[in-house]
Amino acid sequence: MESTHTLSSGLHSLVIFRNLLNDPVISRLLALLDTDPSSGAPFVDAYCEFASALLARTDDFSQYLLGAALEDENFYVTGAGSRTSGLLDSRLETELKFLQRLSQFDGSGCRSAAPDGALLPVWTTSPQDFVAAYRETLENLPQKGYGIYAKYHVFTVSDGRLVPVRHPDPQRLSQLSGYEAERGKVIANTLALLEGRPAVNALLYGDAGTGKSSTVKAIANEYAHRGLRLIEVKKNQLYQIPDLMDSLSANPLKFILFIDDLSFSSNDNDFAALKAILEGSVSSHGPNLVVYATSNRRHLIKESFADREGDDLHLADTMQELLSLSARFGLTVTFSRPDKDLYLQIVEDLAALYELSIDRDELIRKAESFAIRSGGRSPRTAKQLIEQLKSLG
Repeated sequence: MESTHTLSSGLHSLVIFRNLLNDPVISRLLALLDTDPSSGAPFVDAYCEFASALLARTDDFSQYLLGAALEDENFYVTGAGSRTSGLLDSRLETELKFLQRLSQFDGSGCRSAAPDGALLPVWTTSPQDFVAAYRETLENLPQKGYGIYAKYHVFTVSDGRLVPVRHPDPQRLSQLSGYEAERGKVIANTLALLEGRPAVNALLYGDAGTGKSSTVKAIANEYAHRGLRLIEVKKNQLYQIPDLMDSLSANPLKFILFIDDLSFSSNDNDFAALKAILEGSVSSHGPNLVVYATSNRRHLIKESFADREGDDLHLADTMQELLSLSARFGLTVTFSRPDKDLYLQIVEDLAALYELSIDRDELIRKAESFAIRSGGRSPRTAKQLIEQLKSLG
């Protein structure tokens, strides 16, 4: 086992993986390596601070260090494919080989040199090939990504930064019934994005509860393994998006910028922000990103007769601007309220999915009655009914 001084020097010398020095476990390891085992309480504190941070996550230090290295958003991985450098490649291999040696640090030497070292906690290590694992990560960047993009596939936005959603809606395409033709258009556009073919921004318009949002979320879940990521954005965050899109343009993954339940008033400041995102800015978004929006309004603008009869000298131009926003989406898919046959088909499909044991005639009677009480037929109404029946046993 290498000396603590050698391991400490190696950590301090990291260049590509320098972000690891801020890792909550690695930073405590560095403090431990820099503490003399004979110092008594200071060493015990440093040792146990590291052990506590590690054991709260795993008892295998080798696996933890490898995971931290593979998820690190360093300048080598973010620039992969855009530049090549023999010097940089050599440095990468040097640091990976050092990290592999570091991953075998089991603390035994520190414990044997410390007074009462037998009382200190232990952890395990395991054989790991850091160079091979990192090469595999680089080869799979278009599908798996790097950093937080490799660990999560759904994100929200906060203060202009992406925040991962740790427990996203698990909706799958196989759980959706009806509207196959409508969903097929969105799926085809998404596959074009994933395959590097031209893809367009899409507006999913229609009645409430018809599965517009569920379609987008299910598509994101279905194709996450192929490198698709979903970023959900609220309307009042649209002004933050241009900078975010610039940062994503060089990312090897594909992104859906998802704006749910979109509508504007005629004097809404966010109106211009969306126009710029869709088409009108100096720098357009990259080919690895599309905008998917859902709305109950075909033209997205809350329009009144007062708007039509206002005092604008160029009223026709103003109205044309308001109505042109939806035309900036290259694909518009309409989700209409289902008729009786489609509604009952959805109810029966969901009953089978939920393994609900109930007579078909009784199910149809309950479905129609529930739709009347709920204000109309829709996939959402059908799902609420089935979930209610399932909960009642």
